[in-house]
Amino acid sequence: QVQLVESGGGLVQAGGSQRLSCAASGSIFHINVMDWYRQAPGKQRVLVAAAFTGERTTYGDSVKGRFTISRDNAKNSVYLQMNSLKPEDTAKYYCHMEVIVLGEGSRSRDVWGQGTQVTVSS
Repeated sequence: QVQLVESGGGLVQAGGSQRLSCAASGSIFHINVMDWYRQAPGKQRVLVAAAFTGERTTYGDSVKGRFTISRDNAKNSVYLQMNSLKPEDTAKYYCHMEVIVLGEGSRSRDVWGQGTQVTVSS
């Protein structure tokens, strides 16, 4: 079973920066998509940023210009650099990957991390 482990969450002041990391482990052939979602209490889980094969990335409107997603394919890892943080960025951040597992041909699996809390104080 492929699993994801996130790290880097915590408390930060408004205007500050924080970097999240997520590493996948298991029998991985390829990872099509590495991305980050977040969910605040009582809110829907929403996409923050995604990184695709071929260096293409996309960002949610609320974080565009402040956050940067990057991936390290050799390490099966994805990172989220968060700058100019705002209180409204407070949420539990989840790493997600669409993974092609060794021995399963071209079918892909959606794998989620357990989440890491980011709290931005005002």
